Amino acid sequence: MQSQEMTGQVLSWQNHMGPILDEVPGYSIIQCQVCGFNHAVPLPTPEELEGMYRQEYYTQDKPLYLERHREDLEWWNLVYQERYEAFEALLPPTRRRLLDVGSGPGFFLLQGQRRGWHTLGIEPAAQAAAHSRELGLRIIEEFLSEETARQLSPFDVVHMSDVLEHIPDPRGMLEMVRDLVAPGGLLCVVVPNDYNPFQEAARTVSGFQPWWVRPPHHLNYFDFWSLRVLMQSMGFAVVLSEATFPIDLFLLMGDNYVGNDPLGRQCHGKRKTLEQNLARAGLTGLKRQLYTALASLGIGREVVMVGQKVLE
Repeated sequence: MQSQEMTGQVLSWQNHMGPILDEVPGYSIIQCQVCGFNHAVPLPTPEELEGMYRQEYYTQDKPLYLERHREDLEWWNLVYQERYEAFEALLPPTRRRLLDVGSGPGFFLLQGQRRGWHTLGIEPAAQAAAHSRELGLRIIEEFLSEETARQLSPFDVVHMSDVLEHIPDPRGMLEMVRDLVAPGGLLCVVVPNDYNPFQEAARTVSGFQPWWVRPPHHLNYFDFWSLRVLMQSMGFAVVLSEATFPIDLFLLMGDNYVGNDPLGRQCHGKRKTLEQNLARAGLTGLKRQLYTALASLGIGREVVMVGQKVLE
């Protein structure tokens, strides 16, 4: 039976405990002293998660995701190209086997396939898996589990974008993933950078509520420090740490896109235009230096972190 006990501003739930950062209906967000990162309590059961992500995620939580991904595909392909270039700079040309956990509609895998990579995706959402197959990709329509992992041989790269924030046990997930990365191979994790300085500034100056707190779909709230510590504890030496564009800047400049989808799309469009123009000007390297510097300050909307598995 689950036991939940509130003592002042510290919450204990099962084997999790820490100061309460925020509360929303049905959930508290704690700075968990056990896990080393912020997360929601109570955590959903595996059965509840399966129902959410097999059918509901692309129909209820993100009904426009596939349509907008296609609209933004030129920009996404630029993002994906840079990510593969980073992998290729870290690995010899003979190592080109990639597993994408939570592969979504498949466009990241398609970019790799076109670059000569041998790719495989794991995706539980039926709609996204079907779309990936239409692109001619190899997809396992399941959650990554111990049973699924046992059927796979190690990969040179395991890529996990927008995955760890959704699952109740990130540490357990990375323990499974560690065995799927060949010695010297890479693990790339992308997660939202939450409770970051610009978000906190928007709360302080303008009284914003924590719009990024969205359980049960977002359970975990990482930053650059907590993700680095987690990856290192799993046996990965961090070899790349970058931010993505700090979209929260628009809030501090007076463009309140929270709950305003048309304005949010306008702000995102300006971000795309900036990055595409830098690429056209041959300044992609400069942009990446900028995003690396932002990461060192804890600023940026997402954490992009690559760890290399320590040779055993």
